[in-house]
Amino acid sequence: MIRSVAPVSRGRDGDLCYLLSRRHKDELETCQASAILCDKALQSLVPPHIPVLLAPKPQTAFAVAGALLHPNAMRPDPVLCESGISERAVVDPSARLEDNVHVEALAVIGANAEIGSGTRIGAGAVIGAGVKIGRDCTIAAGASVLCAYIGNHVIIHNGARIGQDGFGYAPGPRGMIKIVQIGRVIIQDHVEIGANTTVDRGTMDDTVIGEGTKIDNQVQIGHNVRIGRHCGIVSKVGIAGSTKIGDGVMIGGAVGINGHITIGDGAQIAAMSGVVADVPPGERYGGVPARPMKDFLRDVAEMTARSASRNKKTGEKND
Repeated sequence: MIRSVAPVSRGRDGDLCYLLSRRHKDELETCQASAILCDKALQSLVPPHIPVLLAPKPQTAFAVAGALLHPNAMRPDPVLCESGISERAVVDPSARLEDNVHVEALAVIGANAEIGSGTRIGAGAVIGAGVKIGRDCTIAAGASVLCAYIGNHVIIHNGARIGQDGFGYAPGPRGMIKIVQIGRVIIQDHVEIGANTTVDRGTMDDTVIGEGTKIDNQVQIGHNVRIGRHCGIVSKVGIAGSTKIGDGVMIGGAVGINGHITIGDGAQIAAMSGVVADVPPGERYGGVPARPMKDFLRDVAEMTARSASRNKKTGEKND
C-alpha cells in the first residue's frame, strides 16, 4: 500500500520514492520505502528488500503519482476554510461570478470582473475592474490581477503581481516623462506563476504567456513580452520588454534577457547567463554574454587553465 511520497534518504513503509542518478546511491542505505521508481539502468542499485517500479521517465511518473496521492497539494490551500463568498470580501455589484466560486475574506473584486466556476480567490487578493478569469483557477492570498484575461486551470501564487504598469519613460527637458501603459496581460490555460513574480501589462500591445508555461517565484516579465507554450522559467529571471520567447524554452535561474530579442523554440539558457542577442531555435546557450554552450565551456576551460598557470608561477616565486 502506497500512501505518500518521500525522498530516498528517508523513505519509510507506505512511501514511494524515485531514483534519478547513481550519485544518490548512498541514500539507499537508509531507505525503507515501499517502492522506488527508476529506469532499468539503475535497478541493480536498489536493495533487494525494496520493490522496483521501472519507468523510462521516473521523475514524470513520480509527479503523476504525487498528484494522485496528494490532490489538495496541486494548488495553494485556502487560508480560511470558507466556501462561497466571504461576508468580509468586497465584490462590486457589477462583477459576474459563476456558481462555485470561492472568495476569501478581505479579497476585493472590481467592477465588471468575470470569474469562472471552481475558481478560488485567496484572502486579501485584488481582482481589478474588467478582469476575466476562467474556470478552476487559484489566485492565492495577497496576489493582485489587473488589466488581464486569464484562461482555465491557472495558478497564481501568493503575492504575485499581474497587470501593473511596465517601466516606460521618455527623456524630457526636466527629466523622465512617463509613457502610458494601456495594454493587457493574456495568460493562457494551465499556466502557473510563482510567488512574488511580476508580469507587466503591455504598453499598447499585450503581454502574453502561453499555454502550460510554468514560471517560478520572483521572476520579472516586462511589458509586451510574449512567451510561448510549455516553457519553464526559473527564479530570479528578468525578461526585458518586447522580448519574444518561443515554445518549449527552458531558462535557468537568475538569467537576464535583453529587450526586443527573440529566443527560438526549444532553446535552453543556462543559469546566471546574460542574453543580449537572438538565440536560434533548439540551441543551448550560457555565459555572459550568452553564447553557444560549447563555446562557453571552452572559454571557461581556457580561463581555468590560465588561472592555474598564474597560480603555479606565483607559488614558484613565493618559494
